[in-house]
Amino acid sequence: MSAIVGNLPFARNYSSEMLKLERGRGVTLRDADGKKYLDLGAGIAVNALGYGRRDLARIAARQMRKLIHVSNLYATSAGIELGTLLIELTRGRVGDFAAVQFGNSGAEANEAALKYARLYAHRTRGPGHHKILSMSNGFHGRTMGALSATPNRKYTEPFEPLIPGTEVCDFNDPDQLRARLSDEYAAVIVEVIQGEGGLRPMSSEFAAALNESCRKHDVMLIADEVQTGIGRTGKLFGCELVGLKPDIISFSKPLGGGLPLSATMIPAKINDLLHPGDHGTTFGGGPVTTAVSTRVVRTIADPDFLARVTARGSELAQRIDDIVARRPEAVERRGAGMLQGIAVAAEDPAARIAEILDACREAGVLLLRSASDVIRIAPPLIIGSRDLNRGLDILESAFRA
Repeated sequence: MSAIVGNLPFARNYSSEMLKLERGRGVTLRDADGKKYLDLGAGIAVNALGYGRRDLARIAARQMRKLIHVSNLYATSAGIELGTLLIELTRGRVGDFAAVQFGNSGAEANEAALKYARLYAHRTRGPGHHKILSMSNGFHGRTMGALSATPNRKYTEPFEPLIPGTEVCDFNDPDQLRARLSDEYAAVIVEVIQGEGGLRPMSSEFAAALNESCRKHDVMLIADEVQTGIGRTGKLFGCELVGLKPDIISFSKPLGGGLPLSATMIPAKINDLLHPGDHGTTFGGGPVTTAVSTRVVRTIADPDFLARVTARGSELAQRIDDIVARRPEAVERRGAGMLQGIAVAAEDPAARIAEILDACREAGVLLLRSASDVIRIAPPLIIGSRDLNRGLDILESAFRA
C-alpha cells in the first residue's frame, strides 16, 4: 500500500491526498512505507543531478557554517562566482548579458524580466510603450505580472482583472507576430518548449521571426528558460536548439540543485539604466544557494555531460515513438531532449492520464502531466539507459493495447 496521506496542513491548491516521500538517492525515491519509486519527473524538472548528492550537501553545509545569509545589501564570493559563470557561459551561445538578477523561483525570474523590459521602454521611449506580448498556451508563473502574461483562464480567472497591457499571439505563427508587433510593446515573452502548455516546441522559423521583429521595434525578447535551461534539452540553453537570441533570459528549476534559486540575465543597455531600488530581493542569490548552484552549473556545462544528455534524449524519443506506434491512445511525441511527452487521445484526456499516472505510481514510477492531454517525462539528467527503459516499459504497459 502506497504511503498516501490526507488531512494535510497546506493551502488547498494541490491534491487533498499526497504520496508522502521520505528520502532519495540517484533517480530513486522512497515513500514513508519504504517503497521505491523511479522518478521520471525530477521534482518538476528541478533535480537535474538526482537525489542524495553528497557533494552538494557538503558545499551547502560548509557555506552554512561560513556565512548563511547577508541580504543583497552586501556581496558574497559565492554570488559573484555564480553570476560571473552564468555571464561567461551564455556569451556566444545565446546572447551578451552584462548582469544577473537572482531570485528564488521561476515566477520571480519572469516577474523581474517583465519589469526590466517595461523599465527599459519607459526610460528610452517614455510612457505608452508598455505592452507585453505572450504566446497562446504559454505559462510564466503565478505572481500577478507573470500570471498576466499567461493566457490560460484555468490559471487566471479567479484573479482577474489582471495587469493591463498584455496581449496574446499564436505560438509558432511568424506572420501573425510580424503583423502584431510594434513599438507600443515593451517585450515579447516566450518559451522554447511550452512546459505547461503541452510541450509544444518552438520552430526555427518562429525563432527567426522573433529575433528579426523584436530588433526592428527595439522590443525586449524574453526567453523563459525556467524549465528548458541548464541542460534539460541536451543543450546548455534551450535557445540554442532554434537559434533564439533573447535580450533577457530567465532560469530557475535546476539552477539551485533542489534549492530555491532563479536568475534573470539582462544586457548592458538595461543594466545601465537601473537605479538602486528599481528591483530587489531579500533572499535571492544568497551564499548557500549560489555556492551549490555553481557546482550544479559547472557539472552540467561539461561537454561530456551534455553529450550524455543528448544521447539519452535521443533514446527517449525513439522509445516514445515506439509507444505511439503500438498504443492507439498515445498519438504524438512532444518536446525535446530530456523534456518530452506523449499526447493522449481519449474522451476525457485528463481523466485518462490520471489513471495512467496512478497505475505507474502503483508500479513504482513517478511521472508528470503537461496541459490536460500530455504525459510529461522529465527525469534527472543523470538517469541511465536501464532505468529509463524500465520506466518506459511500465508507462507503456499502462496504456491500453
